Amino acid sequence: MPKVDVYDIKGKKVSDITLNEEIFGIIPNENIVHSVLVNYQANQRQGTQSTKTRAEVSGGGKKPWKQKGTGRARQGSTRSPQWIKGGIALGPKPRSYTYKVNKKEKRLAIKSVLSSKVAESELIVVDKIPFKEIKTKQMVEALNNLKVEGKALILLPEKDENVQKSARNIEGVKTTLVNTINVYDLLKYTKLVVTVDTIKKLEEVYA
Repeated sequence: MPKVDVYDIKGKKVSDITLNEEIFGIIPNENIVHSVLVNYQANQRQGTQSTKTRAEVSGGGKKPWKQKGTGRARQGSTRSPQWIKGGIALGPKPRSYTYKVNKKEKRLAIKSVLSSKVAESELIVVDKIPFKEIKTKQMVEALNNLKVEGKALILLPEKDENVQKSARNIEGVKTTLVNTINVYDLLKYTKLVVTVDTIKKLEEVYA
């Protein structure tokens, strides 16, 4: 079973913790991770793009010239797709890009990414984040003490307004909850900062 160090917000090691191998020690399934990531991104698409067909553009009620005798190709309307300002043939229309992925695949994808974080030493475990007030400066100091560089995702077991609002104005830092975690955020942010309670909640949900 993988074992990682536990730090306080001052960056000092206070203990270590043994992680559940079924969640943090599996062999990552890259195909499933990719499949779930594509699904997440597809579900975020608004699908509001729209073009007008020849039935929707204005004008075009009169035949531009007579059918025969002009030497030009026959035309029935100036709103046909080949005309300037004509309708668009086979253009995009509003649609939903949403589709579902099996729940087991989503769980396997998240466990795969969590296992990768542990294997690549990108999981940072703190005993707790005891913020008594909303203080961005305090959060910056804590992340510096923990030597968190680059983008960081702070994963909380439950809503904590002091922690969430202290981190929201820091560039490259995001907070999220165990029950709203997704593969996209886990991959986007290099470092994953969790508390001991977060580990316990993850093991309850994904074991």
